[in-house]
Amino acid sequence: MRDFSGTGVALVTPFDAQGNVDFEALGRLLDHTAKGGVDYWVVQGTTGESVTLTQKEKHEVLAFIKANNPKNLPIVLGIGGNNTHVVLEQLQEMDLEGVDAILSVSPAYNKPTQEGIYQHYKMVADASPVPVILYNVPGRTASKIKVKTTLRLAAHPNIIGTKEATGDIGDAIEIARKAPADFLLISGDDLLTLPLISVGCKGVISVLANALPEAMQAIVKPALANDMQEAGKAVHQIAEINPLMYAEANPVGVKQLLKEMHICENHVRLPLLPATAPLQEKIKNAYSSFLVVEH
Repeated sequence: MRDFSGTGVALVTPFDAQGNVDFEALGRLLDHTAKGGVDYWVVQGTTGESVTLTQKEKHEVLAFIKANNPKNLPIVLGIGGNNTHVVLEQLQEMDLEGVDAILSVSPAYNKPTQEGIYQHYKMVADASPVPVILYNVPGRTASKIKVKTTLRLAAHPNIIGTKEATGDIGDAIEIARKAPADFLLISGDDLLTLPLISVGCKGVISVLANALPEAMQAIVKPALANDMQEAGKAVHQIAEINPLMYAEANPVGVKQLLKEMHICENHVRLPLLPATAPLQEKIKNAYSSFLVVEH
């Protein structure tokens, strides 16, 4: 099994002005993040606007990323949803050769019970030919994977970790304390990565690492080496710019930042809209300030 500690980047899907996938820009993004030192790529998660990609586009994006991976970075593919049987069908349809794990979001909208969440993930893990990472993000799903359910799922041999985006450090402590030693606790919130590592988290799946991979590694690497003071300095460097990534929904902010950096355009798919003029200005100013502090 590949190593998913460190900094994973939740890759955006660049689009052109006509709304098509911009593979040239995607190539620039892959090169930028790989050179920036990320440890693995997460493909077609929330940040990749997976809910508005067609199945054909999902196949094409995944194939492109596999073909443009000279550093042989591990690939985690987002496969999840609120229809368990459709998720099972997607596991069969996708070419998972070269995919090292799937990231599977807890079912949204249905608001299942904890037993329903458990049975959903058990079926997914039983069917998946690659390891499964849970994704707990109640702000998007309207339900939460409770600690007891996470620990119950951690006993499944094909469930290797959880991406926790609950903002609840108390829950993270309980998972780290009670889960098997090889169960991965992964931060789903860039700014909380340092405190989460301090209680047992092994890294982050980051939005900001699309644009600023070195800045995220400047937090994660020292923190994992128990140099919390150095990691704390790095957190301060992103404290202004990071909240702007979510001011008008993810990935609106990070795509605007990537536009500032000439990596891709800021196009998103409806119902999302590109960053408003005030947010564009805030991101431009925050990025300028970041560059000053960085140097």
